[in-house]
Amino acid sequence: MAEEITRNAGTEDAFTLALNAQAAPGTQWTEAQNAILSDAGFATAAGTIRAWPGYTETPLAALPALAAEIGVAALHYKDESTRFGLGSFKALGGAYAVARLLQKELSARLGRDVSMDEITARAIPEAAQITVCCATDGNHGRSVAWGAQSFGCNCVIFIHATVSEGRKTAIEAFGAEVRRTPGNYDDSVREAQEVASAEGWFVVSDTSYPGYMDVPRDVMQGYEIMAAEALDALPEPPTHIFLQTGVGGMAAAVTAQAVRRYSADRPKIVLCDPDQAACFLASYRTGARTAVHGDLDTLMAGLACGEVSALAWEILQDHGDAVIALTDAAAIAAMRRLAYPEGGDPALVAGESAVAGIAGLRLAMEDPEARQMLGLDATSRILTFGTEGDTDPELYEQLIGAPASQIRP
Repeated sequence: MAEEITRNAGTEDAFTLALNAQAAPGTQWTEAQNAILSDAGFATAAGTIRAWPGYTETPLAALPALAAEIGVAALHYKDESTRFGLGSFKALGGAYAVARLLQKELSARLGRDVSMDEITARAIPEAAQITVCCATDGNHGRSVAWGAQSFGCNCVIFIHATVSEGRKTAIEAFGAEVRRTPGNYDDSVREAQEVASAEGWFVVSDTSYPGYMDVPRDVMQGYEIMAAEALDALPEPPTHIFLQTGVGGMAAAVTAQAVRRYSADRPKIVLCDPDQAACFLASYRTGARTAVHGDLDTLMAGLACGEVSALAWEILQDHGDAVIALTDAAAIAAMRRLAYPEGGDPALVAGESAVAGIAGLRLAMEDPEARQMLGLDATSRILTFGTEGDTDPELYEQLIGAPASQIRP
């Protein structure tokens, strides 16, 4: 069997599929991986976040008509467009990491154990002396800004050159200062770290790198709530999970929940990269974290990342089975198919960074060799995650031809 194939070069349906040579059926969850994401850590995160005002499970939509059209037995889509009113799953991670950071720092400053209840109640005035910051393509920064506003600390968010004004304004609405930097996302990550070091601020990043692991671990642990909700709601375990990547934090969190829950019977994990920011494709090719460079110019702004998170790699190097790199056009087609469904499926508002999983599934099912490589057939049960709604309303309307208010039932 081929380890990599490329199809439809130069067309809107172009894609590359590569298997991960390091993944093997039955690979065990290691102690090192458990130190990153664990049942105990998940229980702490879930207990905290589920107590926040406004918490409710997001819906898991069954899409039988689209499943039949694609050629699989079942297709479910976890719709994160309503999460805490922020429009994306990122609300589970950034804000939780802010709360955890404040709890740790204020406990150290005050010389006593500050409780999470005190943090969420804004009961510690000294929180106003602390500034958190991060780099973002939009959604993570919105979550961090919301967390800072909710828990009473200051916030500065760094965005790179191609982040839209709409996303900038949405972050500012939560009281954060927003600074635009030259370069791409990875450049803004470095800028945020350098300024934070000079100013004595605290970085709350969703990507990890040597020397910076604790906060991204908390971010990822928050994301596991989305995965647990979805897996709890499914009528049968999935055979495959298709996940968009970016730096890989969300994909690693979903994978961690699936591996710990199902062990050797876990579903196959298929990652989906934008072809202009395909850092997981590059990494699976080499067998090590491998950065891609350039302007990373993809419409899928939340996935425009050239460097794989170190923590995410620790999980996905063993438990990610394959990666598909696909075009922006394929993502737009998936957005439109979800907005204008056929056969009785619900209409879904899915942003441009929400649909790489759905798009990758369709491309794979249309190619006999890709189907064989991934073990896909008419009995397959697929889980996907709609990780954002119309977080850039102007762009969404431009791509879909109607505002989200006309799409939502």
